[in-house]
Amino acid sequence: MPRAGLDRAAVVDLALAVVDDGGTTGFANLTLAAVAARAGVAVPSLYKHVAGLPALRREVALVCIEEYADALQAVRADHSGTDLVPAMARAIRDLARRSPGRYQAVQGAAWVHDPDAHAVREASIRVVEGIADAVAALGVPDDRRIDAVRAVRAAVHGFVVLELDGGFGMPDDVDASFDFLVAGLVGGLERLSVP
Repeated sequence: MPRAGLDRAAVVDLALAVVDDGGTTGFANLTLAAVAARAGVAVPSLYKHVAGLPALRREVALVCIEEYADALQAVRADHSGTDLVPAMARAIRDLARRSPGRYQAVQGAAWVHDPDAHAVREASIRVVEGIADAVAALGVPDDRRIDAVRAVRAAVHGFVVLELDGGFGMPDDVDASFDFLVAGLVGGLERLSVP
C-alpha cells in the first residue's frame, strides 16, 4: 500500500530535492534509492508512482526545463531589442548559480531519441524559440538563426559550467568577465545583421 501522501507529484518533488542537494552533479547522481530514502519507503514502493528511474528523470527534467523556459519568458516580458540576449544570458547564469543541479537537468540530448520524452522535447523547443527570438532582435538573418542560437547557448553554458566547477580561480571580477563575454557575443551577432 502506498505511503499516505506519497503520489507521483510528491515523488517528483522529493527527486527535485535530491537534485538540489546534489549541486552540479545532483541530476547525474539522481537515484531511486536516494528518493526512497527521503520518502521513508523502500525503492519498490516508488514504482507505484513512477515507472522507474528513466521516467522519474524525465519528470524531473521536464520541471527543470519548464522553469528555465519560464525564466526566459519573464526576461522577454521585461526586455526587448538588443538588451534581450544579455538579459537572457544573465537569467541563465543566475538560474544555474541558484540551482546548479536543475540547470544540469536542462542540458544534454538524451531526450531527442527517447520515445517517451515528448513533453520534455516540447518544453525544450520553448527554450530554443525564446533564444531564437532574442537573436532575431539583434537582426540575425533567418539563415543564420540556428547558428546564433547555438553560439549563445554554447558561450553562456561554457562560462556557467566553468564558473560552477570553480574554473575561474584568478582574483579578477568574474561578473566583469561574463559581461565581456556577452558583449562580445552580442557584437558578433549584430555584425551578422542585414544592412
